[in-house]
Amino acid sequence: MIRNGDERLEILLKVSAPVAVLAIWQAVSGLGLINPVLLPPPSQVFSVFVEMPGEILKHAMTSLYRVAVGYSIAAVAGVSLGVLMGTYRTAHAAMDLLIEVIRPIPPIAWIPLAIVWFGIGDPSAFFIIFVGSFFPILINTISGIRGVDRIYIEAALNLGADDTALIRHVLVPGALPSIFTGLRVGLGVGWMCVVAAEMIAAKSGLGYMIIEAQRILATDQVIAGMITIGLLGLVMDRGFRYLERRALAWR
Repeated sequence: MIRNGDERLEILLKVSAPVAVLAIWQAVSGLGLINPVLLPPPSQVFSVFVEMPGEILKHAMTSLYRVAVGYSIAAVAGVSLGVLMGTYRTAHAAMDLLIEVIRPIPPIAWIPLAIVWFGIGDPSAFFIIFVGSFFPILINTISGIRGVDRIYIEAALNLGADDTALIRHVLVPGALPSIFTGLRVGLGVGWMCVVAAEMIAAKSGLGYMIIEAQRILATDQVIAGMITIGLLGLVMDRGFRYLERRALAWR
């Protein structure tokens, strides 16, 4: 068990696993046990970041822009509809069956329709990101609203709160932990969706960079793109955790 004061040990443990994987990977490649065309050594992958930083940055910024737009739309729509469905039984009854039919459809399955509807480019990517991010946000918002302790609702109603005041001062604050969970999960799903969409329905972005590198067997560039995706996903997740801690400091 790691105690609260052992921060250096915790950091060491977090770093040790990636370092060990890189060392084993480099050793296996150096011994010639794996074809470098299939799996280039870490040193060769690192050289990609040195030789083409501008190209990677350009594609990364494009992917981040698409996620920012698609995810923002999904966040507003998911939280708004989630609050509506969580608060009013009639709204939940009217929308539940439709949502439960659409929700299990993988976002990737929407790509052919997205191309037909929006063509190749940003709008298709926005749509796929929206589909992937929307449902985790919606479901967690509904769950959070419905999970608010009934005693707080009754107290507010006894004090004369109307629906607007009840939602604003009781339901949404009480559901914030669940809402933030949905927003965080939705961001992760949206980030995965943009890469998938860019592989098929875009001419730029990290997903496009990876698929183009694969076509010429530039596996070092493929892995460099994958590492970039992972690192950016980590940064976004840690940033969201920080915002969540600040917003929910009262807990």
